Amino acid sequence: MSHAYRAVGWNRQKKLVDASLAVGIGLYLVLFLACQFGLHPTCTIETALIRAFGTAALLLLHIILSIGPLCRLDPRHLPLLYNRRHLGVAMFLLALAHGGFSLVQFHALGNLNPFVSLFVSNTRFASLPDFPFQCLGFAALTILFLMAATSHDFWLANLTAPVWKTLHMSVYAAYALIILHVALGVLQAETSPVLATLLGAGLLWVLGLHLAAGQKERRADAAPQPPEQAGYADVCAVADIPEKRARVVLLGGERVAIFRYDGKISALSSICQHQNGPLGEGCIIDGLVTCPWHGYQYAPDTGASPPPFTESVPTFRVRVENGRVLVDPRPCAPGTRIEPARIAG
Repeated sequence: MSHAYRAVGWNRQKKLVDASLAVGIGLYLVLFLACQFGLHPTCTIETALIRAFGTAALLLLHIILSIGPLCRLDPRHLPLLYNRRHLGVAMFLLALAHGGFSLVQFHALGNLNPFVSLFVSNTRFASLPDFPFQCLGFAALTILFLMAATSHDFWLANLTAPVWKTLHMSVYAAYALIILHVALGVLQAETSPVLATLLGAGLLWVLGLHLAAGQKERRADAAPQPPEQAGYADVCAVADIPEKRARVVLLGGERVAIFRYDGKISALSSICQHQNGPLGEGCIIDGLVTCPWHGYQYAPDTGASPPPFTESVPTFRVRVENGRVLVDPRPCAPGTRIEPARIAG
């Protein structure tokens, strides 16, 4: 939960996921190489490896970009989100291997430094068929390196969540560069429509998922504000909140998670302090609100993490009247204890 206490939480789930990921990548590379040499017996091992690592990285990037919207559309995908950073680092290593083999294959045998050759050997930027697509791949790899290098919670804490989040949102810039890299590179000489079709299908898949998830979030945010009674908003009935779960409402432009547990009701901000995760989509475990993204926890009545952790979120005053839940839209300072509302009976 925090970089100050354990560098990496190598729990059983992470070990299983990482082992499965390594086996899956290994099987993909073996099968790809077998198919490559079966279809193209004259292909060199260097070329085959460049293609194997490149396609594996591209496939894994599509999986990574699909996890976020899938979780918003269906919470059953949340376990994938918990290990997404591991997938990102693995994807970067595959892309790095692809770029390294390409640099040696195409730029290391001349008189120029390979990195200098990469940028000066082709400067026909005005020509679509001869565009220097390798520069696009290098730019994408640089972004992926920055993301992989700052994937640990140490950087999240020291860069601050907004800066860290902005940096890691640049994955979409890297994705656009990679799509152009492939489209202006290998597809220029490809006569079969299979690769172009797969690339287009992957792009449409990612865009479609993000649009669908965004539309769902927009509908939730556009819901009418609940009516107020003496400064309190009537948000829902007690029966509308599942036990040890929450109902998320928009109050004053902020998403508020209203939790029901052990005959009580508490309300706190639905934005986790770790990566702005959706607390309201989590549940109460061992008496603590647990974020579904990475397991960060907060006491429902104070919004504070248990010691020795120091994260906290704003809380809201709550009342229960005639089976209805009333919430004061004005947030209290993060970590402020608010007496939970008791459910009659």
